[in-house]
Parts: sequence; C-alpha cells; structure tokens
Amino acid sequence: MIRRFIKKVFGKSAASKADSGPRIIPVEVHGIRREQIHSCALKTTRALKEAGYSAFVVGGAVRDLLLGREPKDFDVATDALPEQVRQVFRRSRLIGRRFQIVHVYCGADTIEVTTYRAASLPKEDESDEDDDARVTAEDGMLLRDNVFGNQAEDAERRDFTVNALYYDPETEEVWEWHGGVEDAKKKVLRIIGDPIQRFREDPVRMLRAARFAAKLDFHIDPATRAPIAELASMLERIPSARLFDEMMKLLLSGHAERGVRQLRAEGLHHGILPMLDTILDDPERQKFLHVALHDTDERVRQGHSASPAFMLACLLWFDMQGELKRNRNSGQSDQSALYDAMDAVLERQRRVLAFPRRFDGTIKEIWSLQSRFEQRSGARPFRLLSHPRFRAGYDFLLIRAKGEDAAQELADWWTRFPDANDNEREAMLIKPQAGEGKTKRRKRGPRKPAGESAIEVKLG
Repeated sequence: MIRRFIKKVFGKSAASKADSGPRIIPVEVHGIRREQIHSCALKTTRALKEAGYSAFVVGGAVRDLLLGREPKDFDVATDALPEQVRQVFRRSRLIGRRFQIVHVYCGADTIEVTTYRAASLPKEDESDEDDDARVTAEDGMLLRDNVFGNQAEDAERRDFTVNALYYDPETEEVWEWHGGVEDAKKKVLRIIGDPIQRFREDPVRMLRAARFAAKLDFHIDPATRAPIAELASMLERIPSARLFDEMMKLLLSGHAERGVRQLRAEGLHHGILPMLDTILDDPERQKFLHVALHDTDERVRQGHSASPAFMLACLLWFDMQGELKRNRNSGQSDQSALYDAMDAVLERQRRVLAFPRRFDGTIKEIWSLQSRFEQRSGARPFRLLSHPRFRAGYDFLLIRAKGEDAAQELADWWTRFPDANDNEREAMLIKPQAGEGKTKRRKRGPRKPAGESAIEVKLG
C-alpha cells in the first residue's frame, strides 16, 4: 500500500487514460447547472473540498441530468479514504465489506460517498498487503475490492461509459474518461474494458446491463452483449440477497415490462426468477404478468409507491395456486391447505431469491383476501372494507381481472361498492339463496353437573 501511494503521488500508477487526462466539458456544452444538484450532495462535495480533498458528483445522477431526467440518487466520489471521510462528517457511517463506502446523513437524506478505486494491479505491484483489500475467485469474480486509487483508475473500474461521468459542482464541469457523454447522446450502453473480464469480475453487471437498457431506452453495444449468454450461469454464484436487491430495482424501476423482455432476450431470467421461467412459457400466465408489470410501471411513473411485497405476490400467485390445489386434493381443509401453500411457496422461493421475511405478512394477506372478495352478502363486504390491506387486495383483484384470472364483473362490483351510498350498497348486496348461509345448530348435550370436568363427563 505504501509503494502504491508513493507511485500515485509521483504519477506512475495512473492508467494510460490518465496520461492524456480527462475530457473536461464546460457547462455551456453539457447544460447541467449547480442548482440541479441535491443540496445535500452540494454540502458534501463542498465540505470535502474545504478539507483538502477532491469531490465530484458521480455516476447515475450525472448521466440522468445529461439525459434530461430527474436523478433518484446523488452519489459522491472523492480521493479521501473512507476513514478520512468519516472524520469530515460527524453524521456518517462506514458500511460494506465487498466495497467500503460511507453514508453521509443530511437530515432525512443520505449521500453515498465512495473513495476512488484503483484499476487492476500489475503483477509486480501485488503484495501480501493487498490480500485483504482485493480478493478474486479462480474464475475471475471479484469478491472484495478496497484498493484505492485516483480518478482515472476509478473511471476505469466503473461498469458502463455513461456511468463514468464526474460533475464538479464548483466549476459546473463534467469530467469524462471513456466517451460516456457521446454514448449517452447515441443511446449506447457500452461496458468499460474487456466485456468478458468485467462480467466475470461481477456477474451482476449483466443484470445491470439489461436494467439500464430498459430504463434508459438504450441499445446494448454488440461487443458488450456478445459474452452475456455464455456467462449467464455465473449469476448462480451471486448471493441471493444481492440478486433480490437487483431484481427489485428492475421490477420497481417504472420500466419493468421492458426490463423483463430484455432479461429474456439476453437469457438472464432462467434460474434467477424461477417463477418467470414458468410464467413466460405459459401463454395464460403471460397476460397476468404483463398486466402486473404494466400496472406497477404506471404507478411508479405517476409518483405513487410500489411495494416489493405486492410485486412478489403477483409473481408467486400461480405457484401458490398450484400448491393450494395439490393440498386440497390431498384432503386438507381449505384453510389448512391455504396456509400450508403460502408457507411452502415463500420458503421455496426464498432459497433462490432471499427476500426479507417482513414481506411475508403482506403477501399472505393479499392472497388470503382474494377469496373474501367472492363473499358479497350480509355484513361480510362491510367488514372487508375495514381491513387494513383492503386496498392492496383490491388492486390485486383488478390485476387478476385484467389478466383474466378473475371475473371482470367481480372487480367492477368492488370498484362501485366502496363509494356507493347506504341505499345503493344495500341494493348491491347479493341475497343468499334459500338455505344458503345458514348453519346447522348443534344439539346441546345434557348440562354437566357443576364442578365436573369435561374429561369426567366424557368418561362417565
């Protein structure tokens, strides 16, 4: 580490790109103004610079502003080491093992600060001191990378050219190292470096390629796309929790329909989301899936919330229905069959895609409410209206109706009923047929003597 620091100070360790320096684009050309940057990101870069470090807004935020989009997050890159960043900001937290980053807090907002990372080390630079900082598996997958460098090396370590853009809020300049601005104009998603090596280092980059292509409406550069089919199986080695996080980003991005099509086009859906394997190969289920994805996309685009639990309930619905049918056929009661089916499906899927157990309650309530929508007589509809998950269950029913998994008439009835007045509701209630809804009264046995236990009565 000391040798590398000395080389960095004297400029010997910089990558070949550093020799020519970055292309610095003035605000008159790129059009991104300081006022468009989140105030917390501005405070973060300013504080780091005042402490003597370089600091840039980096990555997706710069890309989105360049494309005229509103960024979701503002990340900062700096030459300050993680512990030095923590010394600058009292309200901050060091997180991560695979890639150490610092979360800087400004009120309710969080800015992710990363230290410039070094490019791959030449053999003569490798030493025992780096063993814990960078760990690579035999197949080239990067298990941990906390070797720090300069901005040129950091740009080389980033995944796609459009994400290797650095914005200086002080000068309002964009610094680029790999032609990301030009690729953004051409709507090209191009990986930095050798695609095979970069995908081997981190197979999740293949999922990110599909997600960004769908989200940005970009086409994937042919050289970037070429090795994906061959390397797709490497995703099986990615921790299931990380896969879940990446898949939720895709499914709740507002471009889920296009994203799923992109996944299938690249052959990346097999084994990651087994429920997609089944749904996409079944014409009857395809319609339901596309309705669910379209509905979620519309909600996100309109600024409404989209729940991972609701999306999982949609994706796993047919699996649960199949399990429920098998349980009933084996002789289980309806209630027991439903509970066992829900538990079995959620646990089976969690082994592949580790979603948090806190979603289980919401998913189960959405599923279990579906049969209650069929009950439209007496006081039952009124009790259902007061259920805390009524809205989620109702939204799920609408998707089922559009996907031809439930009667449209049933969905229309529940659309009218909540807003109807008392007289209209009374008229809408379905009158039970003769004998329907009545329960037989059990004959009471002889009253047991006072003080006699139930066991004594039974034995006596």
